Amino acid sequence: MERESMEFDVVIVGAGPSGLATACRLMQIAQDTEQELTVCVVEKGSEVGAHILSGAVFEPKVLDELFSDWRDKDAPLKTTVTHDEIYLLNSDKNSRLMPNAFVPKTMHNEGNFIISVGNLCRWLAEQAEGLGVEIFPGFAASETLYHEDGSVKGILIGDMGVGENGEPKDSYMPGMELHAKYTVFSEGCRGHLGKELIQKFDLDNGKTPQHYGIGFKEIWTIPADKHQAGKVVHTGGWPLTEGASGGGFLYHADDNQVVVGLIIDLNYQNPHLSPFDEFQRYKTHPVIAKELEGGERVTYGARAIAKGGLNSLPKMSFPGGLLVGCDAGTLNFSKIKGTHTAMKSGMIAAETIAEALMAGVEGGKDLDSYQTKFEQSWLYQELYSSRNFGPALHKFGTLLGGAFNYIDQNWFGGKFPITLRDEIPDYAQMAEKSAYKVIDYPKPDGKLTFDKLSSVYLSNTYHEEDQPCHLKLTDVNIPIAVNLEKYDEPAQRYCPAGVYEVVEDAGEKTFVINGQNCIHCKTCDIKDPSQNITWVTPEGGGGPNYPNM
Repeated sequence: MERESMEFDVVIVGAGPSGLATACRLMQIAQDTEQELTVCVVEKGSEVGAHILSGAVFEPKVLDELFSDWRDKDAPLKTTVTHDEIYLLNSDKNSRLMPNAFVPKTMHNEGNFIISVGNLCRWLAEQAEGLGVEIFPGFAASETLYHEDGSVKGILIGDMGVGENGEPKDSYMPGMELHAKYTVFSEGCRGHLGKELIQKFDLDNGKTPQHYGIGFKEIWTIPADKHQAGKVVHTGGWPLTEGASGGGFLYHADDNQVVVGLIIDLNYQNPHLSPFDEFQRYKTHPVIAKELEGGERVTYGARAIAKGGLNSLPKMSFPGGLLVGCDAGTLNFSKIKGTHTAMKSGMIAAETIAEALMAGVEGGKDLDSYQTKFEQSWLYQELYSSRNFGPALHKFGTLLGGAFNYIDQNWFGGKFPITLRDEIPDYAQMAEKSAYKVIDYPKPDGKLTFDKLSSVYLSNTYHEEDQPCHLKLTDVNIPIAVNLEKYDEPAQRYCPAGVYEVVEDAGEKTFVINGQNCIHCKTCDIKDPSQNITWVTPEGGGGPNYPNM
């Protein structure tokens, strides 16, 4: 099929923090040097911010670099962190408040802000458009386009109005090709085009496998007399036991709202574990429950987090393009923060591309000067000093790993003279079902704890039902013949949105995919022990519509 096309200097895939920072910095350089530059940002969400979910405590130094006058531009940074509390939850009832002196310094948040990253992205999009960037929300990049020499040519916007049977409907609209001298991929964690590019160009050669967590988040409105704007709580320990690790958080934001969440490392071993139900249990601990008492849950969401750090960071340049932000894995796990690092990676990308274009370098080249600029930045120094944080927790557990990280961060400044590595992919760590007992999770009470479907409802998730399923099985027989037999088909539990079911009828078991429930977290693509599920982008505009996440 011959398709219409549009030409740009730079196409950016994804209007998250890294993509928008790339766009803004590119246009700032163009204005400063009086150069003409055409930049386009494509966003699969129905609007900018619709698919953005993060804790989030934000470190503002990157915004000081990008917009030094952000305070005068009504940026959505309103709630300054007032104090930190870090608890070790010893059981479902008991806890220990950790003295600040024994907390890794990366966990302190003086000078940071509690924010909605979705709202930050909406603000960044306004700044980008004011600088001349074209932003197209509701259009999903479905394929990477290549020149005959194998370099990236641009992207294809997915067709709209295709039925489940693959045939065009009355509403059919063919996708358009967007061509660029350079394409920046900033799709977020486990972006499906980024995943393909890493494989095609062997960008992760010699790197530790990327590691992931699944992060849950709810926003609650609580009584005004209980609200303490700026309070930050982090926890470790319960309920994550029996081969699972991670940590929880609760932040007092503005407008009498608190955000509560749990991050579960996706290297967990117990196939009977349900991350969603672990999060519901988490809220019943007295340390958390007392903060939510008398409140009302407003919204819910979940998404995967790339947390392998520097050891897992792929080569970020390839012929015709760059990977930035969580598409590459720039999150600083020792701080549990990825927004400022994602933005900085995008700014370095913009400076690299602008330098090449202004020097007359042809499009389609491998801009390996990105690596030099990256290694000369504070971003590299942050990731280097945090390189042992995740592997230490995975190898030694919460207590001993935490002690190692305290020594590494507080005594050695992240320069401990060894580098720990975690070489086993997350999916490969799942044990067979016989190795663990089935977990009997309590039924939701409708006050603190809830079921999956009512939670998905609060995420405002919508997909056109009559469209091809965007959750692809390499072998349709594996879920029942292999995963059910060996692991009791863990997709029924690791999915936070009830997408996957095993249905039995007249003794016949069938694997059912409810793709319309998908909140685009990518956990299935990561954790399936048979690596049989591939997440690809559905029709543009589908998925969650997070209002304030």
